[in-house]
Amino acid sequence: MKKSVATRNKLTVDTKTFYNSSIPSDWTTPEFGNVFSFLKSFSFSREQLTDEKTADEIQNIHYGDIHATFENEILDFELESRIPFVKDGLISKADSSDEEFPLLKEGDLIIADASEDYIGVAECVELKNVNGRKIVSGLHTFAARDTNGKTAGGYRTYILNNQQVVRELRRIATGTSVYSVSKTNIAKVKLPLPPLPEQKSIAHILSLMDTAINKNNLLIAKKKLQKKWLMQNLLTGKKRLKGFKGEWKETTLSKLFDRVTRKNTEVNTNVVTISAQRGFVRQSDFFNKTIASEILDNYFLVNKGEFCYNKSYSNGYPWGATKRLNDYDKAVVTTLYICFGIKDEKKCEGDFFEQFFEANFLDKGLTQIAHEGGRAHGLLNVTPSDFFSLKITIPKIEEQTAIAQLLQAADKEIQILKTKTEKLREKKKGLMQVLLTGKKRMQNVEVI
Repeated sequence: MKKSVATRNKLTVDTKTFYNSSIPSDWTTPEFGNVFSFLKSFSFSREQLTDEKTADEIQNIHYGDIHATFENEILDFELESRIPFVKDGLISKADSSDEEFPLLKEGDLIIADASEDYIGVAECVELKNVNGRKIVSGLHTFAARDTNGKTAGGYRTYILNNQQVVRELRRIATGTSVYSVSKTNIAKVKLPLPPLPEQKSIAHILSLMDTAINKNNLLIAKKKLQKKWLMQNLLTGKKRLKGFKGEWKETTLSKLFDRVTRKNTEVNTNVVTISAQRGFVRQSDFFNKTIASEILDNYFLVNKGEFCYNKSYSNGYPWGATKRLNDYDKAVVTTLYICFGIKDEKKCEGDFFEQFFEANFLDKGLTQIAHEGGRAHGLLNVTPSDFFSLKITIPKIEEQTAIAQLLQAADKEIQILKTKTEKLREKKKGLMQVLLTGKKRMQNVEVI
């Protein structure tokens, strides 16, 4: 039975059933395969890709980047600089020059066909500002093109974000630890398509949100560069804050910190891992499960304000990461970490050393003590005795405090901007929930 709903422009329209919900009756519901044609994808591994520009200049969209790198539904090549290149020689120049070679075009979709959880099933991006670039669809992806002109540029990626479409994609996903969808199954999924003018209006509104988000992210990037400059100069003494003189003194970590080997005799269950990017994170949040042994009394128990060095190398932290426990009063960590606390707080400012370690200023020394061939199981071979023998040069406590305060102020500015970005994303998400379902109708917007 049809019913009526109020629209944004005060009009009233009938609705019709679409999966377990409803959409405006003037929207069509073709199957994906009747709107989009699939293009050839390639299966290049990460090892076959490079961040450096190649002679062939063929860029590759990897499914992992769709899940974790690209932040927006629209992949704008004028803004996104983290798109890898296929190493030279893997695609012949004769093949890439052939008219039939599957180079992607403006408005094409790239869909991830595999995900480690249901949330990422069939995540996709729409290409924008290709402008003659050579782009191919990569590992675990489907490339799709609207060859019939049924969808508007800038709107296509959002079709798969309709709540009912998302539920259907998750329903047809198969697998246990990894969920995947096939071209055959996606081709049968129904799509809710507004009239083209309305598609363009919705795409225009959402693009305005993307513009606001991108501008704010550019400010964040600028602030991060400014802070990096401050860290490189203030934490090394190359630049001095007004009012501070005198030479910095060389010392060793052993003279400043005591090693923490406190066992978890109180059976604390707050098991955390150190993420180079996020700091201390509960294992249940980081891995979506707890991987620590059920018997936790042999783990180290660290207190708030103490530090841990994770010997695992990761992107941006080639010699491991040292983090301070800030968010919990106590936490349980693996004995693979080197944990330590300040000996004398009258001589050492914890906030200063948190910034010092974050700037990777231990790396130079770590390169000297990490033994040859020591990268077993992803871990650097760094012993506690060698670690605490590392030499660093630091100022007196007063200058440590002043430097820390300045860098923390920079952190606060960055966090304010990050919070603004999150609010803009939430606003966009709210718009998508009502515009992509037809619950709110937009008056046609003239898009030039």
